[in-house]
Amino acid sequence: MTSRSGTSGSGTPRTAEIRLTVDLDADNVATRIQWEAAEAPDGGPAACQSMMLSVWDGGKKATAAIDLWTRDMTIEDMNVFFYQVLHKMADTYVRATKNESMAQAIHEFGNRFGDGLGLR
Repeated sequence: MTSRSGTSGSGTPRTAEIRLTVDLDADNVATRIQWEAAEAPDGGPAACQSMMLSVWDGGKKATAAIDLWTRDMTIEDMNVFFYQVLHKMADTYVRATKNESMAQAIHEFGNRFGDGLGLR
């Protein structure tokens, strides 16, 4: 996937690339997920067991999403993943909107979620 990232500090347009590679079994279940970012400091593909990608289509006012996880993703790890994603969403939301009170509400929900799973 290639995305236009606006301008760098020097005002020069640039393109940043993020690549996802998913191996599927005969039942179309992910057996391996790797991601790679051209600008990542470590370089090279990195393995992961779960991913959620959401994209916004402003013209249609709709979200499209790809949610994948491998067979070896445990329920315990999925619980931690969702707990962390909820808090990451709150952080991203406040950076995008400056709406501190709603970001706090998302964090509070994430905390209740974590408490219910015994993660906190």
